[in-house]
Amino acid sequence: MKIIAIGRNYVEHIEELQNERPENPVVFLKPDTALLKNNLPFYLPDFSNDIHHEVELVLKINREGKFIKREFAHRYFDEIGIGIDFTARDIQKTCKEKGLPWEIAKGFNGSAPVGSFLSKESFKDLSDINFHLNINGVQIQKGNTAMMLFDFGVILEYISKFFTLKKGDLIFTGTPAGVGKVNVGDRLEAYIEEEKLLDFEIK
Repeated sequence: MKIIAIGRNYVEHIEELQNERPENPVVFLKPDTALLKNNLPFYLPDFSNDIHHEVELVLKINREGKFIKREFAHRYFDEIGIGIDFTARDIQKTCKEKGLPWEIAKGFNGSAPVGSFLSKESFKDLSDINFHLNINGVQIQKGNTAMMLFDFGVILEYISKFFTLKKGDLIFTGTPAGVGKVNVGDRLEAYIEEEKLLDFEIK
């Protein structure tokens, strides 16, 4: 199982971090040790003072595929869930300034909490899915798939040019605006539409 993530896929998030708008999906990987399941708590690491939350819809791959055409991409996932792409923003900033890879800022242990999944068939329109993140009962991030620069089909077509997708792989599809620092004691609750699928604490 591998975790593949897409960066800079929502315009307002690109603007809040003052990044350039990409011509193609921005792809990075997280190791399987980043996965955090079953609403287990996330423990802040001692190597960063600026861990940011990024709520994202997550696709679960259901069959092997490569060089997937976007019009057939829907055949390669059957469930949609929600997760958090935790980012050590201070480490990422330092790596970027030095022109270095920034996997250590994205792929550290527990940096990919993932909640429950819903059947793809439960959604009337994959281009109109609402999701949001509450922290301590307050809505902090909200998004809709209509706001994505690259939709699910484009994402899978692009990724599968480079990586063979296998059953069980997870695709994080990008975060909307509103990212920010998490602190000890915070409670994060993530929703697709009005259904809560992820609920855990920061320790």
